[in-house]
Amino acid sequence: MVDVLANKRAATRFRVLVEIAERQPAVSQGEIAEAVGVTSQAVSEYIRDLVEDGLVEKQGRSRYRVTTEGVDWTLQAAADVRRFAEHVTDDVLGSVQEDAAIATDAIAEGDTVSLSMRDGLQHASPVTADEATETAAATGVATTDANAGEVVGVTGFEGVIDLDPGEVRVLQVPSIRSGRPDDDRLADLADACEGADLVVASGVEAVGALRSLGVDPATYFAAGEVAADAASRGLSVVVVAMADGVGRVTDALRDTGVSYEVR
Repeated sequence: MVDVLANKRAATRFRVLVEIAERQPAVSQGEIAEAVGVTSQAVSEYIRDLVEDGLVEKQGRSRYRVTTEGVDWTLQAAADVRRFAEHVTDDVLGSVQEDAAIATDAIAEGDTVSLSMRDGLQHASPVTADEATETAAATGVATTDANAGEVVGVTGFEGVIDLDPGEVRVLQVPSIRSGRPDDDRLADLADACEGADLVVASGVEAVGALRSLGVDPATYFAAGEVAADAASRGLSVVVVAMADGVGRVTDALRDTGVSYEVR
């Protein structure tokens, strides 16, 4: 157990220090007491201890400031809490949470299943426990019955799904002010779309260029966000964007760390 969660006093000390940092330099002990759920007298005692330990300095009546040492201590404590929270969500609860998958064959509740990602969706296939242990990178236990093609509940996850992230290609088309795309650019678009798992558009000009090729984009809303999510699920994505709007698309891709190229 991390120090700030070791006991109630340690946790309260951490919270009082955070409240001081948020309110400094004018600190109302009453407001802190209400936020933390202790008495004003208790807050006064905690502040006195924090001052004695060099984590907080008093600058006048009801005026306090967190010292450099106090900031370092708070950052370390917050990092410990974050690691503990990740342990709870990933290691403890991750194995008991329930998720959905598409059944590739008939599955009965309680069956061990292998998990894979296909077409950007999680799929579950029935296997014996021995087969799952030896061959499957990720397994779970079915919580519902399902026929092939139906949705099945899965829990008790173990392992990691073998998945190579997809790539995103961003192709530009001119704005209406600059004229329509020439034949060479349309040919490039057609070639790129032919090999893509998903095609999305950003801007009316992009939609028009694709439709002139007989390609109907999967969406023309939030193209960058959709492309990033699809690529994270292993899909190859083409984003056709008006030249003036490419920045909005690449911003969304960059924020998620997805690999992409602009042509």
